[in-house]
Amino acid sequence: MTNEQRSSVPPSMTIVLLTGVAAAMWAAWLGWDQHRDVHPDGSTTGPYEAWQVIGLGLGLLIPVCWAAFRGHGTAAVLGTSGGLALAAAYDWSDDASGLFVIGVGMVALGSAAAAGLAVVLTSTLHKAVAGAGRLGR
Repeated sequence: MTNEQRSSVPPSMTIVLLTGVAAAMWAAWLGWDQHRDVHPDGSTTGPYEAWQVIGLGLGLLIPVCWAAFRGHGTAAVLGTSGGLALAAAYDWSDDASGLFVIGVGMVALGSAAAAGLAVVLTSTLHKAVAGAGRLGR
């Protein structure tokens, strides 16, 4: 089965869809937490907890793997990293120092790398399973 046969959704729509999904998931997992935790020694952490970031990453695996399975790996990477970068830019834009731009860039690059890895693994697994299915005939 070729990519054209598997996919009825055009790549441009996949990018738009995953951009919206990624931004919405950012809002659901990270957008509501805006305060920093102050520890007894005076140091601060946050505003996000590890479980929030892990939940966001694991939640995004589903739409990224769906897009990769449908043959839209590039769209999955562009949509996911673009949506997260847009959400981070909106969420952090009130930073007076202007350093939020560096953080947004790091979010974009890190999410693109993670989504790219998920796409490669999904595509490889899909090809292996499809190849094994053809051998059994």
